[in-house]
Amino acid sequence: MAETKPAGPPPTQSKLHEAALAHLARYGTTEAGLVRVLDRRVDRWARLTEDPDSSTIAACKRAVRVVAARMVELGLINDAVFAENRARTLTRAGRSRRAVAAHLGARGVDGDLVEQALPDDPDAEFAACVAFTKRRRIGAFRRPEREEDRPREMAMLARAGFSHEIARKALAMEPDEAEELVIQLKQS
Repeated sequence: MAETKPAGPPPTQSKLHEAALAHLARYGTTEAGLVRVLDRRVDRWARLTEDPDSSTIAACKRAVRVVAARMVELGLINDAVFAENRARTLTRAGRSRRAVAAHLGARGVDGDLVEQALPDDPDAEFAACVAFTKRRRIGAFRRPEREEDRPREMAMLARAGFSHEIARKALAMEPDEAEELVIQLKQS
């Protein structure tokens, strides 16, 4: 059985600042995402402490918010840029507007920033749908003998958040045309 490491002193603002910088060096995140990461660090310390004082935990949680606000102030975290980049990446990967919005919301991006980050172009939604069909090997990318799978494929696209019209149009594409559209999407 592994021995647990003693908790040590509570995380100070400077230690949380170091942890924030280390996390930001490896991962892109939002302010809310950084707060969650640092809160988990404080919670881990509190679990390892034999008798945690609630005022100490509250002070640590306040320090977490100060550190996260400082990272925003320094420009190390920018939720708008994060949302825009993540939305572009997810769209290229074949995620629908709905799926991208849900992903960004789960990452702590404000609703207004989510709306600004989402592509308004219906052609982008169609291209994302075609990219999804390629990734899942359906529609123009399926084997010809599997035509009977069309209702199942429509259901897959619906669950992925694509509208019926866009899904129907994407599944009806010719393979060469679909491949060209996916290449264009990847280059944009």
